[in-house]
Amino acid sequence: MVHRITLFHSIDPRGGKVGGIETHVRLMLSRHPDSVSMLLVGIDERGDLEIGKPVEIEYDGRSIDFLPVVHIPGDSLHAAARKITQSVTLRFTLGIMRHLLTIRRLAAGDTASTEIERFEQAIPARLIGHPVVQLVHNEGTRGDKMDSLLGRHWWLHRLSEKIALALASRVVGVNPSIIARYEREMPRIARKSEFMTVSVDTERFPAAPFPTTDVFRVVFAGRLDAFKDPPLMFETLRRLHARLGGKLEFHYVGTSDPHRDKEFAAIEPFTVRHGFQTGEGVSAIMRDCHAGILTSYFEGMPCYLLEALSSGRPVGAIRLPQYDPLIEAGVSGFLVERPEDREAAAEAMADGFARLAADIAAGRLDPGAIRAKVTPYSVAVQLPKLFERHIALGRVRSPARQPGAASPANSRSH
Repeated sequence: MVHRITLFHSIDPRGGKVGGIETHVRLMLSRHPDSVSMLLVGIDERGDLEIGKPVEIEYDGRSIDFLPVVHIPGDSLHAAARKITQSVTLRFTLGIMRHLLTIRRLAAGDTASTEIERFEQAIPARLIGHPVVQLVHNEGTRGDKMDSLLGRHWWLHRLSEKIALALASRVVGVNPSIIARYEREMPRIARKSEFMTVSVDTERFPAAPFPTTDVFRVVFAGRLDAFKDPPLMFETLRRLHARLGGKLEFHYVGTSDPHRDKEFAAIEPFTVRHGFQTGEGVSAIMRDCHAGILTSYFEGMPCYLLEALSSGRPVGAIRLPQYDPLIEAGVSGFLVERPEDREAAAEAMADGFARLAADIAAGRLDPGAIRAKVTPYSVAVQLPKLFERHIALGRVRSPARQPGAASPANSRSH
């Protein structure tokens, strides 16, 4: 018996969109068990596919079915929408609705379920007719720094959340604070919710000895969205560069333009921009650096953090509660409480990194001990649990209630 999972996300598996959610989606596509077949409903980033027509593609050695429902060029994916009509999420959701009958046909299997990463896709996901697993990746609150339209239309986000949580068969929050809020504010939702972080591919991100260069290298991988607080990150690095007598490099992996924050000008001379990288590329860059940095106002559970620790690299971060089990002083990095004064925050972060550089140079940090922090979050430990949740939900559905038999091309084991 083959279980069919339909996954909605505004991604082209052949494209270059990066981020924690994208990493999770790619792991679902590449690490599904033989008893599961995957249908990705996504976007055509290149403009070379017929919209609404399914294609079978190979992704990371695995065969998946891919249905593009809208064409959105890759360069449009990296800029925050300023108007509703520019919203990638809205355009993608409308594309799903236009091709809902095709999705219903392709989504059928011996048993089946649907997974969504965004609240906005909850209604079309439910209309497919299968149980829905809703992943909740962020816990931002009204007033938090945001690039997207959510910052100006927070009420719409909260409305979408309430609808999505009500329609979901299972809710998975990627950090404990998300589940704690549901227990506090929505006890009925909490009863069908669980905590499970995104997973880290520890095989792709192996630990390695620290590079022997006397130039301290700090790496960040991901988008430079406003909630990541790039100005604080850049100011920290400027101060650290002075503290270390110029022996500092900042390695940025991602497609955002750092020039939109004026603070970047001061660190540009010692910044190496790597652009988009595959997982293997990110892994190689991390192993060639000494430490990672996080300055976000809020997060779910950053894949970048897990990948850095898996690579044996400590991380200095503005503290968020979900970091506490992972970042331990003297073992895997340091945490700084966010003060109200930005100057104080940058100074405290620079002090922490200066101590970290000294500890690494003196051999006081062990990459193996750092990597051990993420063992419970590895793909091998966590993804089987998530796939089992999908399969268990599918079993409670009678075959007679499936919305149509799958065609042979879409019911095989991949």
